[in-house]
Amino acid sequence: MPERGEVWLANLNPRRGTEPGKTRPVLIVQAQALLDAGHPSTLVIPLTTNLIDDAEPLRIRVPAQSSLRHVSDLLIDQLRAIDNRRLVEGPLAHLDEAIMARVAAALREVLDLG
Repeated sequence: MPERGEVWLANLNPRRGTEPGKTRPVLIVQAQALLDAGHPSTLVIPLTTNLIDDAEPLRIRVPAQSSLRHVSDLLIDQLRAIDNRRLVEGPLAHLDEAIMARVAAALREVLDLG
C-alpha cells in the first residue's frame, strides 16, 4: 500500500492531449487517511526528466535518490486521480518534508486554495 510522499511507478497509458503517458514515476499526494482506508483511487503528481528551470509553482525539482535514478521535475499542474491498479512498482523513493512542504504550497497556489 502506498504512503503519502512516496514515489511509485504508474502506468499512465493511454494518454490524452497534454497528459503525460507511459509508465513513469508519480508522487503519492493523497491524504494518508484515505490511503490507509483502502480507497480505490490515489491522487498523484507525475514526474518527468524533461527539466525546466525556475518553473515553480508548476514544477518542483526533485533530486535523484534511492531507485529514482534521475533528477526530475514534479508536474504540479498534472495532478490526477488514478485507479490503484495503475501503480505497478514502488516505493522508488520517499520525498523529505522540505520537498513535500513545497509541493503543498504549489498545490495551494495552482488550485487557488489560498
